[in-house]
Amino acid sequence: MKDKADMANDALTVDKRLVRVAFDRAAQTYDANAVLQREIADRMLERLDYIKHQPKVLLDAGAGTGYGTQHLRSRYPEAAIVALDLAEAMLKIACPPQSLWQKLRRGAPLHALCGDIDQLPLKTSSVDMVWSSLALQWCNDLNVSFAELYRVLAPGGLLMFATFGPDTLKELRAAFAEVDGYSHVNQFVDMHDIGDVLVSAGFNTPVMDMEYITLTYADLKTMLRELKGIGAHNVTAGRNPGLTSRARWQKLEAAFERRRKDGRLPATYEVIYGHAWVNQKTKTADGYQIVQMNIQRRRSEKGLV
Repeated sequence: MKDKADMANDALTVDKRLVRVAFDRAAQTYDANAVLQREIADRMLERLDYIKHQPKVLLDAGAGTGYGTQHLRSRYPEAAIVALDLAEAMLKIACPPQSLWQKLRRGAPLHALCGDIDQLPLKTSSVDMVWSSLALQWCNDLNVSFAELYRVLAPGGLLMFATFGPDTLKELRAAFAEVDGYSHVNQFVDMHDIGDVLVSAGFNTPVMDMEYITLTYADLKTMLRELKGIGAHNVTAGRNPGLTSRARWQKLEAAFERRRKDGRLPATYEVIYGHAWVNQKTKTADGYQIVQMNIQRRRSEKGLV
């Protein structure tokens, strides 16, 4: 039998294989349900108005069906863009096949790359900017994720991201807690902890902020249908391996009904935004600290040259 520590770890651990399957299946329904995801991407794009940066190579890490990718192409028409996603079906929508004429007309290239943020199939210091909108919450260890993003960014590069914080779907999590002890909603990392991980990875002076966005629904089925439509299934190791019985579903509905406000059921999202720079790199790709010494200058100061 698992103890509390094991159960807590299961609640934090997502199965990447199941994540890929869920988003592959949701590729055709994603855009119809991704109202919140587009809104957050728009708010990230607005933040770029205040940042002076002209990348030559840009990585969209977790591109999905390409909403952010296309806006980034418009903003940075001269940049080569790599759209990366774990789900191949999503990438086929984000980067549909193009004729040679279309490629020539649209200027800088757009590359589709199926891969994992935690194991990026890119060369060290090969990109000037990483954009990641609502993908990092599907990573199990942000120490690994940010270390990889730091590795592929060139000196002077920018990381810009949005992810979810611990209060995300708190109403749904609380209602499920009244039904059973399984993990039903992903666990999310606190903003301050994310900032600490960024610094540890080698990023310079990260800027973080947070806001709450609340969506409301007429009933629980509509909410869960929308989550399923974007591929946001429960893929934690601590999920219930069986099917939800009628009695359990009724108990869940009753628990959620007690949270109804002004005739609607709320779904709160804690949205964390962040950006950070890679100035002079202070760490190697495998985590070793780089110590720079100007030997010639020191010898000159001592009158040795």
